[in-house]
Amino acid sequence: MPNNKRKNRDNRNEEVTMTLPNEKDTPIQDYEDDDIEEMQEADLKKLIRTLRSSQKQILELQKSLMDKIENLSRENEILRRNQNETKQLVQQETVIVTRNHNEVKNSIDQMKNTIESLTNRMGEAEERISDLEDRAQENIQSNQRKDEEIRNLKHIVGNLQDTIKKPNIRVLGVPEGMEREKGLEGLFSEILAENFPGLEKDREILVQEAHRTPNKHDQKRSSPRHFVIKLSRVKHKEKILKCAREKRQITLRGSPIRLTADFSSETLQARREWRDIAQVLREKNCQPRILYPAKLSFVNEGEIKTFHSKQKLKEFVATRPALQQTLKDVLHTETQKHGHQYERR
Repeated sequence: MPNNKRKNRDNRNEEVTMTLPNEKDTPIQDYEDDDIEEMQEADLKKLIRTLRSSQKQILELQKSLMDKIENLSRENEILRRNQNETKQLVQQETVIVTRNHNEVKNSIDQMKNTIESLTNRMGEAEERISDLEDRAQENIQSNQRKDEEIRNLKHIVGNLQDTIKKPNIRVLGVPEGMEREKGLEGLFSEILAENFPGLEKDREILVQEAHRTPNKHDQKRSSPRHFVIKLSRVKHKEKILKCAREKRQITLRGSPIRLTADFSSETLQARREWRDIAQVLREKNCQPRILYPAKLSFVNEGEIKTFHSKQKLKEFVATRPALQQTLKDVLHTETQKHGHQYERR
């Protein structure tokens, strides 16, 4: 725009400079025919020169106008060309913008479709996860029921085994091969004769069965296998074990051995779990005993208390501050043991 203004100013200046001379600038005046005839030769010559000068100025002006027209035509052509180029660029840009718009629109549509598809898949995944969670919860509950059933079955089997083994006596510490001479029944009779002479003569004490356990001897095992004696009556077993507790030291051919009741593995484990508690109570002179099959009995404040489980014992101890202080450490240790066992499972 400044260039156009400058050109316009230049054109106006040229127009001012190229204007025809007015009456004041030239000696030409209006002459009548008579005057022309009366004019002298000098005046004619002067008039002719003036006319030639004016003609020259007119030609120059005409040339200048033609140049300007030509320049304007060129500029117009340039403008027209620029306009066409601009129009083409606009059209190209319009095509590009339209194409980009369509591509963006298609991309947005694809994104919408993808999002919708992902939303649907997420919904399906959530439903499947919910179903899996329900199934997992059902499996957990089913496993819990199975575990409870297994525990109950183990308890029933243990009770059955304890019932079957109730008349049995387990003998520990008898060397392997010692039974070759007399057999296990003969060794048991020898134990009774050596430790309980009165019982050995009791004809009612009958041995129904005797065997080593386990059946096969492991050569790597350092200690001898136990052997089990099955008596005809439970009262005979209890009588022998009572005498063994009273005598404390039981021997066979001078070597120490042990006589115990024969229990299932579950009952043995339950009895072992009472040992530490019984030891602490024994130190406090509470006269603890582990009763058949796995009950803890002790004296507290002049009364005999019997417990089938540690939970019942804990509930009772919570009401006896002195007893709670006595068993605090051992019960805390037992709780930690059970916690570690639960973590391993």
